[in-house]
Amino acid sequence: MKEEMSMNAADTGFVLVSAMLVMLMVPALALFYGGLVASRNVLSTTMHSFVLLGVGALLWPLVGYTLAFGPDVHGLIGGLENIMLFGIGKEPLSGGSIPALAFMAFQCMFAALTPALISGAYAERIHFQAMLLFSVLWLLVVYCPMAHWVWGGGWLMKMGALDFAGGAVVHMSSGSAALAAAIVLGKRSTMGRRAGLPHNIPMTVLGAGLLWFGWFGFNAGSALAANGLAANALVTTHLSAGCAILGWLAVERLHTGHFTVLGAASGAVAGLVVITPAAGFVEPWAAIVMGLLGGAVCYGGIFLKKFFNYDDALDVVGIHGVGGVLGALLTGVFASAAVNGVDGLLYGNPHQLWVQFVSVIATLGFCFPVSFVLLKITDRLVGLRVPLEKEVTGLDISEHSESGYQI
Repeated sequence: MKEEMSMNAADTGFVLVSAMLVMLMVPALALFYGGLVASRNVLSTTMHSFVLLGVGALLWPLVGYTLAFGPDVHGLIGGLENIMLFGIGKEPLSGGSIPALAFMAFQCMFAALTPALISGAYAERIHFQAMLLFSVLWLLVVYCPMAHWVWGGGWLMKMGALDFAGGAVVHMSSGSAALAAAIVLGKRSTMGRRAGLPHNIPMTVLGAGLLWFGWFGFNAGSALAANGLAANALVTTHLSAGCAILGWLAVERLHTGHFTVLGAASGAVAGLVVITPAAGFVEPWAAIVMGLLGGAVCYGGIFLKKFFNYDDALDVVGIHGVGGVLGALLTGVFASAAVNGVDGLLYGNPHQLWVQFVSVIATLGFCFPVSFVLLKITDRLVGLRVPLEKEVTGLDISEHSESGYQI
């Protein structure tokens, strides 16, 4: 009877559906990334995302969940009390209205999606077994501590850092790892000749649309209840994504003289990234501003790889890294207590912007060097990069003995 009194069926159903929407983002990302690579690498690139649903389904219940959300250990990591989901069942978490298993499942989808985002940086040149090993190590050593710091009672949460749905945990962490991967693996050998041109932009646009759809579960679901906060998060998510398309295209037109379809798809994703930490803290008008800024700034972010001469194949750094940093800082500017109890700089609380800045530095300062070391360990153990002849042939044939298209 106690469980029935504390459980809320509407909240539970909402979070379960949100978990399904976040799960959909993984194959959506596979489509988005798959269309951007050369046709000889479409299967390997989609596999990089899809297989992580399996990795997350194994690691998260075994040990990942407890490292992220187990009892706090010195603000740094969760304890092992919930290993193999011990104590996580149908009863709600303390103070919650949904089963602990529903929350676990929702977070499991985040754990699968985040390392998949990194794969856009090393596309078209990494061994599949190396990708798997690195993803396993990264999920446990980088993602789980970050999730604990921000959401699981860790030191950033105690400090008051705002990250509604993953600006630091998902986007800055994956963007940092993507930069490390681009540096460690080096440039694609065919870069500037055959590599770098999308083989199927309609496929990428479809993926972007499905990502947008799934992102409603990603952001609104992070309210963990079917309430007004979830509605606010859904609205701010949509407004930011739509306005970021316009911001990206405006700058692209000034820069190149053209409005591209790929630019529209990239702008939408940039807007979704930027609003992620803020979706449950800012008002709708602020989401419009954040989207316009996000589209414009992330368009500039994709040129960092040319300036610093690294090969981030699918612009993970420029969109997720830059967009995550921008979103975290703007959350400190536009957060409103009328939405979720915390004011930012614009409402007379400059300290929140400082807290957000510290969270950005901490995230980048932890995720980049640790990801770099994990990549070096992976290279030593199994070898990161495919040989030149396999890279030229394409990873679909050389790594998977399959072809995406039968001609």
